[in-house]
Amino acid sequence: MTEVAAALIWDGDKFMICQRPPHKARGLLWEFVGGKLEKGESGEQALTRECREELDVEVEPKDIFMQVVHKYPDIEIRLTLFNAVIKSGVPKLIEHVDIKWITPEEIDNYDFCPADEEILKQIKERYNEGI
Repeated sequence: MTEVAAALIWDGDKFMICQRPPHKARGLLWEFVGGKLEKGESGEQALTRECREELDVEVEPKDIFMQVVHKYPDIEIRLTLFNAVIKSGVPKLIEHVDIKWITPEEIDNYDFCPADEEILKQIKERYNEGI
């Protein structure tokens, strides 16, 4: 089982999604910024490092929004999605092909990594309930 930490970053009523590079597994699919935990790292530490490496921003991880387990043909992951805020910097395209800020209503316009499907469903449900 590979541990992965990712960030749910909101700006008003929109949240950030990133498009994976074409040469990587699940290329050109959309995802939340984040990545694999390195040996000895906590989820929060990994998330902070990944956001610095992939977007050149400093984030502050908050509480856990949701955790999912997903088995891909090549890897099984436990994805922990943290609510997070950008403390400093403006997201830059270092690792990803594109970055978008979308509303929950726009989720269906994008092709996401399969591991994110249950998370996206929760975002839509919570948003529709006004939480």
